[in-house]
Amino acid sequence: MGVYPLLEDETCWLLAVDFDKASWRDDVAAFVATARDAGVPAAVERSRSGNGAHVWSFFAAPVPASAARGMGCYLITETMSHHHQLAMDSYDRLFPNQDTMPRGGFGNLIALPLQREPRKHGNTLFVDEAFQPYRDQWAFLAGVSRMEPSAVLALAEEATRIGQVTGVRSVDPVDAAESAPWTRTPSGRARPPAIAGPLPERVRAVLAQRLFVEKAGLPSPLLNQIKRLAAFQNPAFYAKQRMRLSTALTPRIVACAEELPQHMALPRGCVSDLEKLLDEYGVQLAVEDRREDGEPLAVRFDGELTSLQQRAAHALLRHETGVLVAPPGVGKTVLGTYLIAQRARSTLVLVHRQPLLDQWIAQLSMFLGVAEKEIGRGRKAQAQRTPGRGDAAEPCAPRGGGGSRDRLRPRHRGRVPSRARGLV
Repeated sequence: MGVYPLLEDETCWLLAVDFDKASWRDDVAAFVATARDAGVPAAVERSRSGNGAHVWSFFAAPVPASAARGMGCYLITETMSHHHQLAMDSYDRLFPNQDTMPRGGFGNLIALPLQREPRKHGNTLFVDEAFQPYRDQWAFLAGVSRMEPSAVLALAEEATRIGQVTGVRSVDPVDAAESAPWTRTPSGRARPPAIAGPLPERVRAVLAQRLFVEKAGLPSPLLNQIKRLAAFQNPAFYAKQRMRLSTALTPRIVACAEELPQHMALPRGCVSDLEKLLDEYGVQLAVEDRREDGEPLAVRFDGELTSLQQRAAHALLRHETGVLVAPPGVGKTVLGTYLIAQRARSTLVLVHRQPLLDQWIAQLSMFLGVAEKEIGRGRKAQAQRTPGRGDAAEPCAPRGGGGSRDRLRPRHRGRVPSRARGLV
């Protein structure tokens, strides 16, 4: 038995947050502490499986779902500021799950507490701070405070004003923060809050396939800010929400950081942002470059660039990492081929569709004078050729499917050279 929290007029009587990670107990405790500090009543219910929990907040009258969810996101953001282990996908575990009613749907269903069979095993019961069930569940529920709608709206508005609804870069042109654009930083990121307590003089990191930042000695608030360097709001989420489509399988936040036992792994393009962040706190970044130089590539570009392509190539060659954004017809593939010849190192080209893969292979062959059979694009080609030439491949999905992240998809696989420093 469950309930759809989102009403037809896009209001709700409650907000629930679902926690189901391995660290759910610590996550719940941190979230509840944040909620209570903010004056938000929170009741914890152990989930049906027993391996997670729901945190419920009830309202005295219906509240706009957008405000309730804004408050919930703000509480998650504040929790992460002192408990960085809380995952970014927590923003997708709010009920109601949408600000607006999906066309032709009811929103997302959440299981109700106090279900008969799970209760026999101590689940779907409200629990105390030690995660022990209250003796009288109905008496506990009767004593739970209901939050006034004005308080919910005030908290959501304050979170929007200070840019702490999600606390990550917005790429949505009609995001609520745009109502006060003069408060935004040039990068589009919210200004990070001050960190109390001692900070190290230097942070060490290793630059390899990613940027691996050593966590030893770093306080949780700083690790949270480092993690957020590699996160941004997902434009697809907001586009679907505006069209009243379901966002159930669309994450609100795109998070590219990975927390490892001793390191925080970021995309390599975050080096300069990390340097700027640490510099604000007077901390130096010491980067050990462990990238491989790749194999020399003896090729010559047999073609002529347009004036626009020449300007773009000149700008890109000044940097180790760059992004070229241009409309169709500019000749991005030709420009990429020229850059490969200029760098003269073994290169991996990743594309997301088979026609683009074929196009790249044809262009590489034509402009660099490399036979198509020498351009790796599968295991057979990998086994039959000498390492050090170029590769073209479709990338696998970064997660999912149950397979290894080290393998490309069985169809159109390509070799990822262990010494490839260039990536187009």
